[in-house]
Amino acid sequence: MPGERNLDFPFRLEPSGRTATTDPDGHVRDLVEQLLFTAPGERVNRPGFGTGLLQLLFLPNSEPLATATQAAVRGALGQWLGDLVAVEDVAVSADDAVLRVTVRYTVRRSQRQQVASFTRSVP
Repeated sequence: MPGERNLDFPFRLEPSGRTATTDPDGHVRDLVEQLLFTAPGERVNRPGFGTGLLQLLFLPNSEPLATATQAAVRGALGQWLGDLVAVEDVAVSADDAVLRVTVRYTVRRSQRQQVASFTRSVP
């Protein structure tokens, strides 16, 4: 819907002091990010929500691990956000304590193709 706004993630204030918002496609991107970096069991009322991707930073890299991770991410996106997005591709890599995830998807509501890349590192 035109003009529709949602809370932005991560939560922050704009310079005007108002809560930051985003458009519907930006909100979907925020939901993808939250799903990717939430560990299963972390949410009280949705214990299965999440992917556990951050655990990859502590495992040795291997082709089977990358393949299994991509399948797990696709499955989680389908289960939790399948009504919002059609996932086209997922790429996951972990190098020197830095995790990179790129998801290519179509937002079902707007039919817009999106590519979202996320990076996390061990502090």
